[in-house]
Amino acid sequence: MFTGLIQSLGTVAREKSSDDGVRLTVSSALAGELQQGDSIAVNGVCLTASEVDGDSFTAEVMNETLSRTSLADAGQQLLRYVVAKGSIAVDGVSLTVTECGERSFTVSLIPETLARTNLREAQPGTQVNLEVDVLAKYVERLINR
Repeated sequence: MFTGLIQSLGTVAREKSSDDGVRLTVSSALAGELQQGDSIAVNGVCLTASEVDGDSFTAEVMNETLSRTSLADAGQQLLRYVVAKGSIAVDGVSLTVTECGERSFTVSLIPETLARTNLREAQPGTQVNLEVDVLAKYVERLINR
């Protein structure tokens, strides 16, 4: 069940590319609680466990998912939806934007967030998944009609 809270950190154990995408195997203590077909968020990307084997699970990541997430490459076109004091999800972690520029934004990370997520390992240049507030997209769509 999705709670919005980080329940476990995992490690990519294997990655196998195909014409359809990537077969990703993740080692995690949480794997023992999963069943085949369960959904699990990996850095904010919803994946389905196609196999569960003891301390790991495998998911098929389709090319469409790869094109829209940091599991491959993320574009900067989302920055137009980011505003100071607004919210943004970074690798599935909801954060408040403290500053916003033309090519970047800043968030503040509290000790609890750093302790419970893998954001503490991020360095400049680290690719992350970004989800912007969907209301900004709705407003843009209404204005452009």
